[in-house]
Amino acid sequence: MSIPILETCRKRKRRPKLFGLHSFAEPGCPINPTGPFRDNIRIFLKQCAEPEDYCVKGMPLWCTLLVRDKSCVVPLYTIEEGVNHSLNPFCDHCRCTGWGNHLVSKRKYHVVIPNDRDWNKPLEDNVLNIHSHLLHGLIHCNGFGHLLCINGIEGGSKYLYGREIMDLWDRICEILKARKISVEDASKKHGMDLRLLHGVAYGHTWFGRWGYKFCRGSYGVSEENYDRAIEILSSQKLDKIIQDFSDREQSRQIKCMVQHYRDLSESQLVTIRDLFKFMLTIKSRSALQKKLVAATAAPSASVQKNSIRISFHKKDNSKEKYLRCKRFTSVIAHMDSRWPAKRLEFAAEVIVDALKQHKSEVGHGGMTRQDLRDAARMHIGDTGLLDYVLKSMNNVIVGCHIVRRGINSARVLEYTIDDVDPVKDLKLLEATEEIHQKPLPDLLPAPAPVPGTDVYNDVVYLYNNTLLNYPESELLELATQAVLDSKHFVKDRPFRDEDDQLLRFFCQVMPGLFDAENMATETSPAGELVMVPLHATVFDLKQAAEKALRDTYCIMDKFVVTEVDNLGEMEDRDVLFGALESGAEILVRGSGIDLDSNLKHEGGADNWIVRCECGARDDDGERMIACDICEVWQHTRCCGIEDSEAVPPLFVCPGCCTSFGPPMTNSPLEFQCSDDLLLDSATMYGMDYEYDNCIGLLQ
Repeated sequence: MSIPILETCRKRKRRPKLFGLHSFAEPGCPINPTGPFRDNIRIFLKQCAEPEDYCVKGMPLWCTLLVRDKSCVVPLYTIEEGVNHSLNPFCDHCRCTGWGNHLVSKRKYHVVIPNDRDWNKPLEDNVLNIHSHLLHGLIHCNGFGHLLCINGIEGGSKYLYGREIMDLWDRICEILKARKISVEDASKKHGMDLRLLHGVAYGHTWFGRWGYKFCRGSYGVSEENYDRAIEILSSQKLDKIIQDFSDREQSRQIKCMVQHYRDLSESQLVTIRDLFKFMLTIKSRSALQKKLVAATAAPSASVQKNSIRISFHKKDNSKEKYLRCKRFTSVIAHMDSRWPAKRLEFAAEVIVDALKQHKSEVGHGGMTRQDLRDAARMHIGDTGLLDYVLKSMNNVIVGCHIVRRGINSARVLEYTIDDVDPVKDLKLLEATEEIHQKPLPDLLPAPAPVPGTDVYNDVVYLYNNTLLNYPESELLELATQAVLDSKHFVKDRPFRDEDDQLLRFFCQVMPGLFDAENMATETSPAGELVMVPLHATVFDLKQAAEKALRDTYCIMDKFVVTEVDNLGEMEDRDVLFGALESGAEILVRGSGIDLDSNLKHEGGADNWIVRCECGARDDDGERMIACDICEVWQHTRCCGIEDSEAVPPLFVCPGCCTSFGPPMTNSPLEFQCSDDLLLDSATMYGMDYEYDNCIGLLQ
C-alpha cells in the first residue's frame, strides 16, 4: 500500500510534489516568504503541500512528501486546528512555558511525521495524542509554538536520525518565521537525563545545538541558579574527584577510567567537562571501529557469532522480565504484618482481578492508585489492609500475572498488569524464585565496566557516580537537582527587517483595553507583525493592524482600531515614512474586544493562584496540590508528598495550619554554606516547614 497522498494524487490525475529531505526549507527552497507566520503558513500549504481527501476530527490536513533516498519517502503532515471548534482550545504547553497570558490564537498548526509503521496509513483521529511520532510540533498562528516530541533511530525509527528530524524542524520554523519555539526537555539515553549530561559536557542541552536556551525552571529555579549549577558541576577537577572517591569502592575504577581517556586524548583533560566532552566525541568513532571489525571477519564465522549473540540476547531479554520480580507469597513471608498471610493473599487477588477487569474493558493503560483502591474496596472494607498490600505490590507475581507500579505521563502513581504463560515460563519462574530465595551474600555484584570497552558504559558509570551520587557533597547535590529541575527551553528568533519596499511594525493593543484585574498580575500579550508599503498612510496602518489582530486572536474578531498611540498629532491621511522606523513597536487603541469570551488567554479561564515555598508563582508543569482552605496551589514535592504517593483527599497548607493552632514541631532545614548557589538552592529546596502533615486538624 502506498502513502495516502499518492492515492489522492492518482485520483486527481496530478503528480505529487516531491522535495529533498535534507534540502527542504532551505532559504528559497521551495519558498522564501517574508511576512509573519500567519501569512507564511498559508503560502507553505499552497505551494509545498497537497491537501488530503479526508479530515481528522473535522480538521483539514495537507501532506508534503520528502525524499531521503530512492527507497525512503517521508510524509510530513500539516494539520490545521480551528480553536473555535476544538475540544482543547487552550494550550497547556503555553501555560507551563510561561506564556499563559498570551491571547488565544484562532488556529493551531500541527506538523507531524508519523512513526515509520504508519507511513502507509491515513492518520487516525487520535493523531494529536500519540507520543510515538517521529516529529510533532505545534505552532499557533501568532508564531509561538512548541516542539512536542521527536523520535529518531533510538526512538523507534528505521530510517531517520534524531538530528536529521531536528534539522528539518529547525529549517521549517526558520522559513515560516516562527517567533519562539519551546521544548520540554525530558530526553533520556541509557537511563541518563541528557539535559544534565550535555549541560555538563557542552554547557547546553542537546537542543542547544539548534539555539534553544533556558526559558524557565521548575520549583523556582531561576536562570542564574541554572547557569551557576552548570558551572559548578562542569568545573569539577578530575584529580579532586579521584581524591574524594579514594576511600570508596569506586576509587580504582574511576581512577582507571580517567587515566585511560587521558592517555587517548591529545589535549589535557582537567575537568569533568573535558572528560565527558571527549568521551562523547569518540563514542561514534568506537562504534565505527566495531562495524569495521565485524565487516573484516570471516563470513561464516560472522554469521555463526551473530546467531549465537542474538540467541543469548533473546534469552537474556526473556529472563530480564522476571529477574526483578518476586512472587507475592515470597514477599509477604519476609514482612512483619499484623494481617495473616491468607488475608494478604486474598487482598492481592482482589487487586489483580480489578486490574484484569480494567484491562479487558479499556484494552490498554493501567489504573491509578486511587482508582484501584476504590475498585478493591467494593470487596474489602479494610482500607488499612488495602494500603498495606498496594504499597507492597511492585514487580510481584500473583498467580499468572505480574503487577507493576510506576509514574504515568500525568505524574500519578499507576498500576499495570502483565500476563505470564504458566506452562511456557514455568521453569524460568522457578529459576527466578530460586534466585530471589538465595541469601544476599551469595549474589555477586555486577562487575564494573572495563575502561574503553564500551564508551557509553563508561559515560553511564561516571554519570551515576560523579553527578548523581557524589560522596558527601550537598553543594553538588543541589546543583544537580537544579539542572534536573530545568526542563523548559526556548528558541527565540530575532526580528530581521527585510531589504524590500515595505515597512514592518509590531502592533500591540493598549493594556488598558483589557480587564484591569488580569493586567495587574500579567505582562501584556506579544505584539503582532504588520507590513505596509513605504508610501502607506496612518489610515493604512490602522487597517493593517486591525486585519492582523482580527485574523489572529479569538477575542479580537470585531476589534476596530481608532488610534495609534505612537504617532502624536498625525492624521489618517499623513504618510508614515519618516515618522516611524521600520521594526518599531506601536500601541493601538480601539473597541470591540470580547472581554466576556471564555477564549481569552492560552492558560485557560481558571484563575489559579500558585504560591509555593520554593518561590514558584506560576504553573511550571510539575505535580501540584491545592489547599482545601485557601485554595492556593503548591508543589507536592515541596509539601513532602513523594511522586510515588497518592495525593491526600484532604490537604491543608502550613500557613492555614498555623491559623488553626500553634506549631507542634519546629524543625527548619538550615543550610550553612557561603557559596551563593547553595544559599539560593537552599531557598529553593530547603523550605521551613512547621508541619509535614496538617490534615488531622480538620478531621
